[in-house]
Amino acid sequence: MDLAARPWVASYAPGVPPTFDVPEGTLTDLLETSVRTYRTGTALEFFGAATSYRELGDAVDRAAAGLRALGIRAGDRVALVLPNCPQHIIAFYAVLRLGAIVVEHNPLYTDRELRHQFEDHGATVAIVWDRVARQVQQLPADIPVTALVTVDLVSAMPVSRRLALRLPIRRAREARKALTTTDRPTGPRKVLGWSELLRHRPLPHKHPRPSATDTAVLQYTSGTTGVPKGAVLTHRNLLANAAQGRAWVPGLEAGRETVYAVLPMFHAYGLTLCLTFAMSIGAKLVLFPRFDVDLVLAAARKSPPTFLPAVPPIYERLAGGAAARGADLRSIRFAISGAMNLPESTVETWEAATGGYLIEGYGLTETSPVAAGNPIGPTRRPGTVGVPFPGTDVRIVDPDDPGADRGPGEAGELLIRGPQVFQGYWRKPDETHAALLDGGWFRTGDIVRMDEDCFITIVDRIKELIITGGFNVAPSEVEDALRAHPDVTDAAVVGLPRKGGGEDVAAVVVLADGAALDVESLRSHCRGALAAYKVPRTIVQTEDLPRSLIGKVLRREVRTQLLNDGPRAEGSDSR
Repeated sequence: MDLAARPWVASYAPGVPPTFDVPEGTLTDLLETSVRTYRTGTALEFFGAATSYRELGDAVDRAAAGLRALGIRAGDRVALVLPNCPQHIIAFYAVLRLGAIVVEHNPLYTDRELRHQFEDHGATVAIVWDRVARQVQQLPADIPVTALVTVDLVSAMPVSRRLALRLPIRRAREARKALTTTDRPTGPRKVLGWSELLRHRPLPHKHPRPSATDTAVLQYTSGTTGVPKGAVLTHRNLLANAAQGRAWVPGLEAGRETVYAVLPMFHAYGLTLCLTFAMSIGAKLVLFPRFDVDLVLAAARKSPPTFLPAVPPIYERLAGGAAARGADLRSIRFAISGAMNLPESTVETWEAATGGYLIEGYGLTETSPVAAGNPIGPTRRPGTVGVPFPGTDVRIVDPDDPGADRGPGEAGELLIRGPQVFQGYWRKPDETHAALLDGGWFRTGDIVRMDEDCFITIVDRIKELIITGGFNVAPSEVEDALRAHPDVTDAAVVGLPRKGGGEDVAAVVVLADGAALDVESLRSHCRGALAAYKVPRTIVQTEDLPRSLIGKVLRREVRTQLLNDGPRAEGSDSR
């Protein structure tokens, strides 16, 4: 490789190859290779219940046959509305085995949020957590879902755990209620249980397979503006990013790593690091339906983790919990943080607790998602997001003229090109054209600087997305929900920096004549239309909102004013 073309390879950790070739094949091939190679090794662990790679492969083939019996064919979309569980992994690969397309959804979405996405992608079958099956069953009749497959998380647990959840005590009842329901949704759509899907004979090996350029996943993202759009990711995109991740971590031991899935797999970050990367190295993937310090530390006693992808608040809570309980985290050699800023204090605390490395990476849903990372070694630079991944090209350009490159050390918009860059937004040609430039360059909307050693520092975002808890929130979506309240005539929503990294959702509202600010009423209203992480933590009142000459609300000015006002008692929430 010509270092003048990609000078950042000089900053790679020892053992990371300077050149990169995308592996041949598909995600289906990835899993089947691991099934053949690590047959008796543990692929999945869920509350102590283990699934071998051989058992995983068989379940995938059976689920694929069950989906085929429901009419799923190549190119069809299948919606997954699931937390982390073994059925999620099986369903993901079963859909891909048919050449169909996985559409991931947050199971905590409201009816309104789910409706928008289902209207957009047109899935005919949905595999759903039984606790949210009623929501999908009640979607309008014009949405083309014809069948629901319901998943009971408890059924994937070991017998001892299932029996404990049936004890006639309050704590057991509450725990069971949080995991499953006995309420079978009624309505026009066919409903069958997960076990019914697996009763079929395994799909024949000769059944047609997907190709590398076929769409594998639609991953919804707010992109740079507006409501969520489906990012089209091919088998090649996701296979490439898993291989880039393997190349980035020298010292990985195939078949011997234990990866903890504390990140939700419906999120692009969790999908790649758990659903594809972990399976590609024959790792034991320990699944958690939600992050809980006690659950993670208890699991670590039986299956010590070696690789932990997460976000800064998780690292902080785990390190603090381990210190308080005298738990040992020194098995964790590699930890990769993303989705929000990683404070240097968190790095110091984590590395002192584990003796391993904690490095920050950078990516977007549109890049499958990882595009850059800090070297795993002493050359890492906390405060930066590292250097471009193997096989990845970057440019820093004038955001008003992306054809004009910025000089070294100058701030500009980051453009990315590589095998992990998506194919565009599902059925949105105008948005795709705006995001993908000639030559395959993707406009990230992020303003960055690159130093003399090619380490990238995020300076600002052109886009006005709010990143809270690792999730993207489109301000316009929250504003629409607020304006639907009878007391609100207008609203502006922005992100305010949170101590320890990330942002909180904050809203400034203009009230109708005679209305008084009732923060809890507004929050309750928002909870009916939005996922909990999108509900504003701070709501303040104003007489009017700052606007441009054409009447557009100037969110940057709103944010500046809120920051200048300092601590706000009115409408603030210390959650």
